[in-house]
Amino acid sequence: MKLLLIEDDKNLCDALQFQLEKELHEVDICHDGRDGLDLFLQDAYDLVLLDRMLPTMNGLLVLKKARAAGILTPVIMITALGELYDRIEGLDGGADDYIVKPFAFEELLARIRSLGRRTGRWEENEMLHCGDISYDPVLRQLNGPAGSILLSGREGRLLEVFLRDAGTTLRRLVILSRVWGADAEVEEGNLDTYVHFLRKRLKHVGSSLVLSTVRGVGYVLETP
Repeated sequence: MKLLLIEDDKNLCDALQFQLEKELHEVDICHDGRDGLDLFLQDAYDLVLLDRMLPTMNGLLVLKKARAAGILTPVIMITALGELYDRIEGLDGGADDYIVKPFAFEELLARIRSLGRRTGRWEENEMLHCGDISYDPVLRQLNGPAGSILLSGREGRLLEVFLRDAGTTLRRLVILSRVWGADAEVEEGNLDTYVHFLRKRLKHVGSSLVLSTVRGVGYVLETP
């Protein structure tokens, strides 16, 4: 699961990132409200962990702006403000869940799992299906009418992104962020190269799926 953690407590960020990555989540971190909003608006994450008290822009305003822009990514608000009014304000502002500091990591992990199941955006070890193919993210095995093939880590992550949003045109920036990470220094040509590889893998397993280029925008995985 790809997570965005917007939190200005750097020690807490380091601790959460270490623990979440041990659970096989990918974590991008931002310590600032305005920068966090920019990442949030990329719509490149499965879930956002959002602190309420942030420099430059508070978390509640970040959340309201993201929701106003049509971003539906689930959000767990993390805050020291635990009064009933504060919780109601956060939930009414668009948060899906609310956890008060200090909290046990196990509780946060349970809330993440619960939201993942509720939204259907992510299930642990789930087999992905689309058209005439299936993909096992754990084994990185692509199966089609003509056989199976193992993908590289980058190919597998790219295929996951397309399978989870099949039929939706994905902007290049969104794909780059989901596959390489929001802060990764990567040339856009790398994306085109891996799309080329993925097309060859789909052909190898005899799939009729089409990975189409949307000029000036990005790519879309289509069924014929």
